[in-house]
Parts: sequence; C-alpha cells; structure tokens
Amino acid sequence: MYRLMSTASITRLSFGILLLTACTLLLADDKETATTEKKIDNWEYFRGNSLSQGVAQSMLPEKPELLWEFEVKEGAFEVTPAIVDGIVYVGDLDGALFALNLKDGKQIWKTTIESGFVSSPAYRDGKIYLGDYDGVFYCFRAKDGKQLWKYETGAEVNSSANFYKDHVLVGSQDASLYCLAAKDGSLIWKHEIADQIRCSPTVVGDRTFVAGCDAKLHIIDLVKGEKVTEVPLDGPTGSTPAVLGDNVYFGTEGASVFSINYKKAEVDWQYTNEASTLPYRASVAIHDGIVIIGGQNRFVQAFQTSDGKELWQKQIRGRVEASPVVVGKRVFVAGSNGRLTAFETKTGKQVWEYEAGGGFTGSPAVSQQRLVIASNDGKVYCFGKK
Repeated sequence: MYRLMSTASITRLSFGILLLTACTLLLADDKETATTEKKIDNWEYFRGNSLSQGVAQSMLPEKPELLWEFEVKEGAFEVTPAIVDGIVYVGDLDGALFALNLKDGKQIWKTTIESGFVSSPAYRDGKIYLGDYDGVFYCFRAKDGKQLWKYETGAEVNSSANFYKDHVLVGSQDASLYCLAAKDGSLIWKHEIADQIRCSPTVVGDRTFVAGCDAKLHIIDLVKGEKVTEVPLDGPTGSTPAVLGDNVYFGTEGASVFSINYKKAEVDWQYTNEASTLPYRASVAIHDGIVIIGGQNRFVQAFQTSDGKELWQKQIRGRVEASPVVVGKRVFVAGSNGRLTAFETKTGKQVWEYEAGGGFTGSPAVSQQRLVIASNDGKVYCFGKK
C-alpha cells in the first residue's frame, strides 16, 4: 500500500533537493576556482605569463628567509626556473635538466643532454620545452624527464618558448622564429629576420612580437608566419618585449627604453640614458602603470607607462642582467654581484636584501609564496616563510 505525501512533505522534499543541488554547484564552483587559482599561481614561462610582464600572482612574506639550497658541484645556471604544481624545473650549462620539490629542494629526477641549456624552461600540458647552445630545441615529459622530441635550428637557442594554440614558438640565433607542433616538434612555419633572435617571443591574440638584433621590433602574424609590420629601433636588442594594453615595452643596446603602440606601429615614447651608454639587456617588469628595468650601468629604474617619466632609480652595485620580478608592491632584482634586492615599486625604497655570493643571470620565479632563483655558481635558492 502506498501512502500519499502531504503538501508540506512535498514542499520540504523539493526544498531539500534544491538545497542539495545548490551546494553541489557551489562545491563544483569552488573546486574549479581552486584549480584556476592553482594554475594562475604557477610560473610556467620565462617572464611568468605569455605577455612577458614579469609579475607574480603569488605573494611573499615581508622578509623572505632562505628555506633551502640545491647545489650542483662545479655547475652553473644562467636561466630562470619554471615552477608548476609544486615542482621546480631548471636546466644548467652542463646539460642537466632538474626537477626539484618546491617544498624542500629534493631532486625528483634529472635528465641530461650532451651540450648545455641556455634558455629558460617553459611548461605546457605536462611537457617542458627549452633550448641549448648547440641550437637544439627540446621537449621533455614533465613527470619523469623523458625526452619526447627535439628540433635542430641553425644556431644557439637562448630564447625561451611561448605558445599559440597547439603550437610552440621559439627564436634562434640563426635569425629565425620557429613555430612547431607542440605534440611532435614538426615545423609549422619559419620566419626569418636580418639578424639574431635572442629574446623570447611575446604573444597577444594571433600576433607575436620579437625584438631583434637587427634593431627592429617585429610584429608577426601567428597564423601565416608572415610579417605584419616592423618598427625601427636605436640599436639591437635581446630584451623580451612586455605587453600592457596596446603597448610593447623593452630596452635596447642603445641604452634606451621603448614604449611602442603595436596597433599603430608607432613609438609612443623613448627614454635614452644620457648618463651612460651601457645597454639594457634585462627585460622589463610592468605592473600598475609602472615599467621597471635594470641595466648594465648597475642601476634599476622605474618609469610611468603612460609617458616614460622616470619615477626613481637606485644603484645596486652590480650589473643587472637578470630581469626584475614584481611581487605585490615590491620588485625583486638580482645582480651580477650576487645580491638579491627588493624595492618598493612606487618609491624605490629598498626593503630587503640577501647576499648569495655567486652572480645572477637568470631571473627569479615566484609561486606558492616562494621565490626561486638559480646562480652562476651552480646553486638554486628558495626563499619564503619558515
């Protein structure tokens, strides 16, 4: 015999079903949000994102402390690590690619090649991409370091990779930008310029930007692999262009910093250091209306993105070859003298410093409230809160 439910019981049941559905949706939404935040917090590119802005999504403590060191005896690093889901990936000049645990610096795996790695690793879909000084560009499986494929260019590859759809982009000193299929390394297209490409390509929509040693900013169609237009500069450059809005920012060997409107292909402003002819080889960090760059003249400078007005400059007693990284309201700068220094982005006030000993060519990477940087004397340092 079946018992009919009362109207009140049906109402309570309906409300319960609605409540359960809402909670399920909220939990799913929270899970998706957590996954998104986790992905955003990764440092997957040389400059942190595809726009090459050099800005961390993670915070750091007010006074970061050294948490661990990983040392390669008689080794040397000139690259910026990638950090993905708690794993640090970094290659050295002796041809070893390491995967380290971000928590304690313990080695997870190591794989080697015959030459040495001079480009910073880039991560996409469980794979690590980077190049060597013999002109070979590699793809390794992130979980175990197994080599999946390699592509031979005509000269040294110190450009770090960027991505467009299911393709990987990388420049070579053979004066070519390569677009390869990420799954197997087959050539999609190749675009040649008049001189070496040392910078990493920056991607916006279906356009990529390459600042070349031929003293031009190249704007290239990613679908066809053909030149859209180019903008002449005051000298060659290997500085990776950073994009904010409609503008591209970078420094040159001519001791200048440029802001170029890429839609108009026009220079918005140009700052030239009249006190020194030494070049800018680091890439800029750009955030909150401020462009920050370090130079071979041992100074760090900040400019307004709108008009190029200098906001501040600070001397760090070492050449700045490593690109600065913005973390919250601070910018972290590594020098050739082995010092890692933090300044307030708006005022230039120094707020923290660490003396490492070996010099830095590679830049910091920041993820999960930790900063990781590798030095020229074979050490990887991790800073955070104890």
